[in-house]
Amino acid sequence: MSAWLVSLEGTPDGARLALALALLAAFLHALFGALQKGRHDPWMARAAIDLGYSLIAAPLALFLVPWPEPHMWPIFAVAVTIHTGYKIAQAMTYSRGAYTVVYPVVRGTGPLFTVIGAGLVFGEHFTFGQWCGVATLLAGIFGLAAYNLRTVTLDRDRMVPALMLAVLTGGFVAAYTTYDAYGIRATADPFTFLAWFFMLDGILLPIAVFTRRGAELSRAELPALAWRGVIGAVTAYFSFGSILLATRLDKVGEAAVLRETSTVFAALIGWLVLGERVGPRRLALMALIAAGAVIVEWAG
Repeated sequence: MSAWLVSLEGTPDGARLALALALLAAFLHALFGALQKGRHDPWMARAAIDLGYSLIAAPLALFLVPWPEPHMWPIFAVAVTIHTGYKIAQAMTYSRGAYTVVYPVVRGTGPLFTVIGAGLVFGEHFTFGQWCGVATLLAGIFGLAAYNLRTVTLDRDRMVPALMLAVLTGGFVAAYTTYDAYGIRATADPFTFLAWFFMLDGILLPIAVFTRRGAELSRAELPALAWRGVIGAVTAYFSFGSILLATRLDKVGEAAVLRETSTVFAALIGWLVLGERVGPRRLALMALIAAGAVIVEWAG
């Protein structure tokens, strides 16, 4: 399968597969975010998910995929560092702000920075039409965040720091998207990067969280938290794996923008699962987000 994927790089078939993978990543990323904003504390939820995907990845990394080339170890070290900063910022954001307010801000700042970063790192350049699509998508995303903010009644005094943290988290999203695209292109087998990254990235946070806060968990909470960790781990594999494969097959910036249709899925999850309201204005803004993604793809 690795050879087949590598053979599609830079081809029309590869571009079409990258489009499908980016949209799959969008839906799964929204689901992944919601898993951290449910019943459990975001720190505990994220630690359980990390532990789950590290344990699942270990046999894959050690026994199934080719071992990383020597030059990959520094790349893994930097990638894990960036992702650790992202997870800390994300948990701080989710613990302070309403999901439907902070999630669009995170996802709105991420693609803008990523498009700029992809231009600097990979020499990618958007057309004027694609920039119009980015502007349309960002208008929908930030408009959705602003509208959601108007409806928040609980913990409004915490929303300003939550929004500032959301922008910081978006910066980390751009950093890891760009750097991970570099990392997966630096190894011959893309699944080597995925398996080893998941195994290494899932070690630090569970140790830190469960060492400091494990005593707060009751036995009654453990099964639900463990189940959330397993579901989150599987979701992370397909979400993160899909977007990384998309960045290897086609342009990093386009994949990053298409993934931000996750905001639409997040709003639907917030409505259907978390009981948050969705009205005609939100639907219109969600349509604007989708239109922006379509413009970016069409104009490219």
